[in-house]
Amino acid sequence: MSVELETRVETLEALMADALRIVRATGLQVDRLSQEMRAFKDEINADTRAFKDEMRAFKDEINADTRAFKDEMRAFKDEMSAFKDEMRAFKDEINADTRAFKDEMRAFKDGMLAFKDEMRAFKEESRASRIEMNKRWGDLSASLGLLVENIVAPSIPRVLSKVFACPDKSVEFLGARLKLKHPSLPGRNREFDAVATGCGYVLIVESKAQLDSGAVAEFASRLPEAKEYFPELVARGHRFVGVVAGLYVDPSVVAFAEKLGLIVLGTADDLMQVLNSSGFSPKTF
Repeated sequence: MSVELETRVETLEALMADALRIVRATGLQVDRLSQEMRAFKDEINADTRAFKDEMRAFKDEINADTRAFKDEMRAFKDEMSAFKDEMRAFKDEINADTRAFKDEMRAFKDGMLAFKDEMRAFKEESRASRIEMNKRWGDLSASLGLLVENIVAPSIPRVLSKVFACPDKSVEFLGARLKLKHPSLPGRNREFDAVATGCGYVLIVESKAQLDSGAVAEFASRLPEAKEYFPELVARGHRFVGVVAGLYVDPSVVAFAEKLGLIVLGTADDLMQVLNSSGFSPKTF
């Protein structure tokens, strides 16, 4: 019996030793697990603190961005408000300019209506003036012969004297409003306002109440054929000279006539005077 008991005791001791080993091993595992859990907890706490710090920083950044956005939006709102005020002022200015332009156009329209009425009256007045002018030109044309006979013709001897140093007593012929037939061409006639001869010269005179360059040019172009109506003077070697005369002669017409070699006469008191420049020498043909 003691042997059996001893065996059981040994068995129990062995079991107790195993149990103690197991407990020790389990304690070691628990300690290891506890350390791991503590390390995990510390890691979690560190991560949590880092996350909280990160979230706090993110929150601060969001808050800062939100404040900046709010400030930006406030500034934009103020800018838009200023823009609205500016556009309102611009609109008012445009409206004012439009009203002023409308008023100006209305005044212009009224002015144009008045101008049209004025031009209508002027047109009617011009028509009446033109009728009166035509009548006066008719009267003037009728009296042009008197211009030649009473003013131009009596001045010719002075022209001969001044231009060619031909004394009055040497004037051989002086005629006004001559109507001559062509000596060799039947049916061909020509009228000369005035013709004078003296000292070997023949003055062919063309008179106009209003002498212009066109009349001067036409007379100069027809002047050479005047010799055909005076064959006896041509045979005697007379030199022909063109003379143009007018009640009023513009200086530009005088200059133009001089270029064509013509003597120019204009009114002075009761007779005509030579208007050519000093030293002028007429063209002879």
